[in-house]
Amino acid sequence: MARGESPLDPEYGPLFEFAARLRKLRDQAGRPTYRDLARQAHYSIATLSSAAAGRRLPSLAVTLAYVRACGGNEREWEVIWRRTADACAGTPETAAAENRNSADARPPYAGLAAFGESDAGVFFGREKLTAALVEHLKEKRLLVLFGASGSGKSSVLRAGVLPAFSGVSTLVLTPGPHPLEECAVRLAARAGAAADSVRADLAADPGAFHRMVRQILAGRRESDPATDELIVVVDQFEEVFTLCRDARERERFVASLIHAAQAPDSRTRVAVAVRSDFYTHCTRLPGLVDVLPRAHHPVGPMTAEELRAAIVRPAAHARLTVESALLTTLMADAHGRPGALPLLSHALLETWRRRRGNALTLAGYRAAGGFEGALTQTAEAFHHALSDSGRLAARRLFLRLVALGEGTEDTKRRVPRHELDDGPDTAPVLEQATRARLLTVDGDHVEIAHEALIRCWNRLGGWLDEDRNQHRLLRALTEATALWESLDHDDDILYRGARLAAVKDIPPQALTARERAFVDASESAAQEAHRRDRRSLRRLRRLVAALVVLLVCAVAAAGFAVQAQSTVTRQRNEAVVLRAADESVRLSPHDPSLAAQIALAAYRQAPRKRTRDALLSTLSVASADPRATGPEPAGHTPAVAPDGRTLAMADGSQVSLWDIGDPRRPRRLGIIDGDGTGMNSIEFTPGGRTLLGAGGDGTLRSWDVTDPRHPVLLSKRPTGHSDAIYSVAVRRDGRMAATSSYDDTVRLWDVTDPARPRPLGTLRGHSANVKPLAFSPDGATLASGSDDRSVRIWDVTRPRHAATVAVLKGHRHFVDALAYSPDGRTLLSGSDDRTAKLWDIGDLPHHRELGELARHADIVAGVAFAPDGRTAVTVGVDGAVNTWDVTDRARPAPLASLTNPGGSVKEVRYLRADGTILTVTAHRNVQVWYTDLARVLADACDRFPGTIGRAQWARHFPRLDYDPPCPRHARADPA
Repeated sequence: MARGESPLDPEYGPLFEFAARLRKLRDQAGRPTYRDLARQAHYSIATLSSAAAGRRLPSLAVTLAYVRACGGNEREWEVIWRRTADACAGTPETAAAENRNSADARPPYAGLAAFGESDAGVFFGREKLTAALVEHLKEKRLLVLFGASGSGKSSVLRAGVLPAFSGVSTLVLTPGPHPLEECAVRLAARAGAAADSVRADLAADPGAFHRMVRQILAGRRESDPATDELIVVVDQFEEVFTLCRDARERERFVASLIHAAQAPDSRTRVAVAVRSDFYTHCTRLPGLVDVLPRAHHPVGPMTAEELRAAIVRPAAHARLTVESALLTTLMADAHGRPGALPLLSHALLETWRRRRGNALTLAGYRAAGGFEGALTQTAEAFHHALSDSGRLAARRLFLRLVALGEGTEDTKRRVPRHELDDGPDTAPVLEQATRARLLTVDGDHVEIAHEALIRCWNRLGGWLDEDRNQHRLLRALTEATALWESLDHDDDILYRGARLAAVKDIPPQALTARERAFVDASESAAQEAHRRDRRSLRRLRRLVAALVVLLVCAVAAAGFAVQAQSTVTRQRNEAVVLRAADESVRLSPHDPSLAAQIALAAYRQAPRKRTRDALLSTLSVASADPRATGPEPAGHTPAVAPDGRTLAMADGSQVSLWDIGDPRRPRRLGIIDGDGTGMNSIEFTPGGRTLLGAGGDGTLRSWDVTDPRHPVLLSKRPTGHSDAIYSVAVRRDGRMAATSSYDDTVRLWDVTDPARPRPLGTLRGHSANVKPLAFSPDGATLASGSDDRSVRIWDVTRPRHAATVAVLKGHRHFVDALAYSPDGRTLLSGSDDRTAKLWDIGDLPHHRELGELARHADIVAGVAFAPDGRTAVTVGVDGAVNTWDVTDRARPAPLASLTNPGGSVKEVRYLRADGTILTVTAHRNVQVWYTDLARVLADACDRFPGTIGRAQWARHFPRLDYDPPCPRHARADPA
């Protein structure tokens, strides 16, 4: 039985419409077989069947023979054929319509984008180079691949080398402006560690990278014994010179990579791709120049045979053919040209879009614009389709994505999304440029698809050449703005003088809102400085006049001189005291007794806010009294019993219970073994008799801790979450609990009987990971925070029918912490956007944003209300512990800004109504802070029984009379 023809839809374009009409003519003739038609038309069966297949337009002679055999009107069909031929003349729109039936097919060419591991099946032409690189990497473990921009370095590493190491773990990264941070984030994600801690280790010791890799692989060997190595690919290595401004960070990054590859027990292979015009830059790095002779490998242009394979074999893999004339033209255009591969790939991609059936043709190639013209034509078509305001936005966007070369070619620049202005045209322009494959968007970053665009798009080159100095000023302004924001709008970062005058010449429309705010703040500061100078000048003039008068009165003049000297001495002494207060905070982890003496002395010499904050910071309890011995609480997740006397700390799969009735002398009571499962969150029930815990295995556990020295496991129940649990919360009546998860859901539990928790319902509504949870004091509502940047309030009075009653939006990044006020009318939320917000939720579903607590320089990781509801505390990754007066919710006022000298603070809990606070740092240390100044002053000398010696006093308080704060206890001077 003959195989039926595949169906055709005339709406797919003129070619398909033509073929459908031929088939209809054959049906009207009684559907003769193609064998019968071939006898009458004197053409082969294959020729006649392909004429009606819709793959390509048949010749006029074949068409008329087909029509004649079916008894059709030849004159009419000649008109139809010519009209179809005109419609298929090669326009992109017609080609797209013609090929719509295979629009979902994956292109066999990557265009401007680099080939990835998933493209290994269509990556051809570099087999010889790939084999050499694989052999090099197996033998020497370190590879530095040099090649011109567009020579295919990234593709050969990703699609050639990596697939050759089957079963080996891979880590691909680009350095960006902070290569150590990028490295730390990638490694921490795989090791389940804190990125800040990993970055600190990398900065302190180049061997930390090697040890971290071994740790990661050791964990994976348990589940996959074949995983015994890690291949690290550092793409676009030139970014350590073009984007990274910190020479020390650059050297530490390189040292870490080299050590990881060359350690005697190395489990790491490192491949670095760098543009050849940065070879000289590489020789300036002490660690890299020593290994370059043995590690470097050049990437040259493709040979003719390699080019032929790169053109023809991907097409053959997709069951396409390449017209011989097209192949000859492409070979002539690309052969011997450095950096030609992205242009070739883009031209082939555009030709594929204009293909005729299953054939890539020279006509399609020319319609796409040719070798370099294809890229230019794509960019110009994108630009032409924009409105006038869109073109201005496109110009600003593309200029921001280029880093100007200093003795080298201009390079692309990877830009965080928040750096781009949120104007009405930015998002549409970004979307259209991404659709045209001129830009790539990866997570929260944007970059030009390939540097070939910088070389080939004349319009972009013209924009860059119009005023390169202005572009350099703009890049420096962008970096200054980011630094200003990271330092909480510090006035010392603002521009002044010549730099301010220079950036004022930049057109305002070229600046983002963030940069305009920076320039406006700089102008305001400059105007204020000018006003101060004018006031100082007026004062100086008055002073001169006064001196003339004082010359007449010698006694008065002498008195004035004495007064001036006294003022200078007082100001100098105050500066010495403030410097000593700051030093006491830095010294506290190493010599807490001396730090306490310095802080006390500084406060008594000058009782200012700064010295008070330093005193409170220095006298924080690092989990135990300095005189005490024995173990100290440690872990990453705390839970405090309602009476404030029992502390539970989760550290990996172990939970330890502590008596903190006297926080200075904690006593370990008992240990709970989590069966090897890490506890992400633990929480006491209101009575303090039961502890709930949940973690990475998606299981909810409960323990009876009535006797904390002998805790008993009550239940271990799967929750049904499809991903790890982030948080667990317990309602104040102890009858309900909630769990949040990375599967974007919240689940409610009846824990009236902790030994038999029962599911009540699943809450869905968040579009990303759900993190913090908090029950309202009356238990009627539950608040949940998410990576979707929102807070949802759920009515849980009927838990099996719980529903969202309010969605709080206003944070610009992930929501990481939540706390209800004691009266339940206010919610406090902390976010990755460095702020905490107060929300009025007293009349749900009506709600509104109140005040903002914005003194942190990094993520706000924890928030809490004091029992009286008039004070709140926020802690952050910047190491700050800030307390706030929130009596007026719309205008929260800072009370104290304490500093953890050890770095990030992750969790916070109030222990008592007197302002005693417990925090957990990123290093898993527990700290207790006393914010009651009177109490701190009353027992500081008893707690640190020593006194500062004369030598130490002279070192920290030069020229101030010796006045130790605790003179009853002698402290020997150091030798």
